Amino acid sequence: MFVGIGYDVHRFTEGRKLILGGVEIPYGKGLEAHSDGDVLLHAIMDALLGACGLGDIGMHFPDTDPRYEGASSMELLKTVRAKLEGEGYAPVNVDAVIVAQTPKIAPYSEFMRTGIAEALALSPARVNIKATTTERLGFEGRKEGISVQAVALVEETGHRPPPAGPDHTA
Repeated sequence: MFVGIGYDVHRFTEGRKLILGGVEIPYGKGLEAHSDGDVLLHAIMDALLGACGLGDIGMHFPDTDPRYEGASSMELLKTVRAKLEGEGYAPVNVDAVIVAQTPKIAPYSEFMRTGIAEALALSPARVNIKATTTERLGFEGRKEGISVQAVALVEETGHRPPPAGPDHTA
């Protein structure tokens, strides 16, 4: 078993939809980013990649690559799961905390859980999404943006690909 942590932050901006955990939340602003700005999924992807020693989302989906401009983070999460599987790993569970003064997350958290669980081929019981405020302290408390911290547990599946490089058989 391997544990990874992820952390991401995005500022609010006008003229974008707010997408968290693959769910569109009615709000006057969205999150500034190259992709759809789904800060929750970004932190989860970093936690999963980190647990497997596979870097971070910036390595796999650089913001300098036009292919990822406006990309769905839910589709990127599915790609991360496929990368893990290709390396012989599978997610076991994910736990995340969204830090935001606004909007209220509770009405949407169950939809987030089920979507994330489906993307990771997990039971929704293996995905936990929490939210908290900072009691109006810091950039989150001033309603300037949202941050997320995530932890992921992965396991080896025993289906690892052969090592890269020349064949050393005699």
